[in-house]
Amino acid sequence: MSDTTKRPYSSKVVDGIDRAPSRAMLHAVGFQRDDFEKPKIGVASTWSMVTPCNMHIDGLARESAKGVDAAGGKGVIFNTITISDGISMGTEGMKYSLVSREVIADSIETVVGCEGMDGYVAIGGCDKNMPGCLIAMARMNRPSVFVYGGTILPGCSHDNAQDLDIVSVFEAVGKRANDEIDDAQLQDIEEKAIPGAGSCGGMYTANTMASAIEALGMSLPNSSAQAAISDEKKMDCFDAGAAVMNLINKGIKPRDILTRKAFENAITLVIALGGSTNAVLHLLAIAHAAEVELSIDDFTEIGKRVPVLADVKPSGKYFMNDLIKIGGTLPLLRQLLDAGLLHGDCLTVTGRTMAENLENVDPNYPEGQEIIRPFDNPVKKESHLVVLYGNLASGGAVAKISGKEGERFEGTARVFDGEEAGMKAILAGEIKKGDVIVIRYEGPKGGPGMREMLGPTSAVMGLGLGKEVALITDGRFSGGSHGFVVGHVTPEAAVGGAIGLLQDGDKIVIDAANREMTVDLSDEELAARKAEWSEPTPNYTRGVLAKFAKLTSSASEGAVTDKNL
Repeated sequence: MSDTTKRPYSSKVVDGIDRAPSRAMLHAVGFQRDDFEKPKIGVASTWSMVTPCNMHIDGLARESAKGVDAAGGKGVIFNTITISDGISMGTEGMKYSLVSREVIADSIETVVGCEGMDGYVAIGGCDKNMPGCLIAMARMNRPSVFVYGGTILPGCSHDNAQDLDIVSVFEAVGKRANDEIDDAQLQDIEEKAIPGAGSCGGMYTANTMASAIEALGMSLPNSSAQAAISDEKKMDCFDAGAAVMNLINKGIKPRDILTRKAFENAITLVIALGGSTNAVLHLLAIAHAAEVELSIDDFTEIGKRVPVLADVKPSGKYFMNDLIKIGGTLPLLRQLLDAGLLHGDCLTVTGRTMAENLENVDPNYPEGQEIIRPFDNPVKKESHLVVLYGNLASGGAVAKISGKEGERFEGTARVFDGEEAGMKAILAGEIKKGDVIVIRYEGPKGGPGMREMLGPTSAVMGLGLGKEVALITDGRFSGGSHGFVVGHVTPEAAVGGAIGLLQDGDKIVIDAANREMTVDLSDEELAARKAEWSEPTPNYTRGVLAKFAKLTSSASEGAVTDKNL
């Protein structure tokens, strides 16, 4: 048998006379005799016909296996699950979304650990796939590379008047409720918005997390900025398979890459791109798995020095596909490095440092482009991700303030226990200028599962109230949400947080400049209401949602399930 230093796990499964039964099973799935002497490299595929984000990943997984084999390993493809936020949004099913992140991480860990894989590639499309894959990589600490399945191309309306994506459809629902469009126009948008395979096309959570993972150093350069259906994405997958073999040869493992500095790089790029609030939740969870100290306050500190440079959806104008056309994320990373905002000495899955990867990258985008703004004319001088504290969020909350909404909102609480009740009131025209919509009991424990409020925020925008009302929740927001929104309110309502004590008519102030969110109630009044409050009956007492509710930490800690084990 070959040198087991490069096969520390597979050798225990297939080497020796007593392992003949194991080899017999593997012969049946295509192993040849000499394959047992090669490093066994898993290819974790999130392929599924559940969603367009992942419908093409089976082909990408085969490309990665080819890359492994060409570099001297033995590729073994296996599957994990995916769910679709876009399909389940606004329903009870959406409670499984964040839970799926943990299921994905657990399932990859289970297969890699059980089958003795020496390293692996993981390919993710929809947004929970990506942090799930990275959590598994950080836990297992075996040589591994992440591949982003790639972004979708924009859809186009019948009259070619506008590019479309899934958020266009959600906002069209609000426009229809407001009689701004008719049934035929809504149907046209519905049918044309999603033209094929790939993840949602704006700087929503999928593209945000793909970019963050590249900045972490866990995917190959430009993996985050390639169309799902492209020759570049196929080559990225093939190269990732070979890259794992290079990591094995060099003895480089994920925790050599996932350092504190690497997480600072990821936060920096997320801010520069105007990325999703979900990046806060997911980067905290990945850092926890890697045993790296990271907190929500780190987003504040980094955000003070990093501007928002990308004019991308949902708050901006352009799609990820537009950014790809002008060179992707690499020139932006080079600009951030040259500006002293990135740690260039961080190791990456290429086996080289971030600075070495970017050494020959031209930092200049094409003249006349308006997608990435210059440092002296940013979209926003500081981060759009604003962590708020105050008597409504003593454990922190995360706001997404692009600057277009202003930085302060004072209004009157309209309180709803659950998303459905809030959505019903919005579509019925019951929300008025100056209201603060409060959607609670949607936190990690209370939902359980911390649903995304894309339906309510999109309906608000579709009704033309984006600058007139605010929305706060102990749930979270889709990367497609925009407007004056605050999520991840901690402590959540289900554990007696102040958001659970609010009543209609309470006066709420959201002050992004001073990073505060408060209700105009005295400590005595809040204490009196808390004394009258009683813990609600759990929505689920059996199954995966009940397990998640019992095990999860708070949103400010990443909503991880193994913190207190």
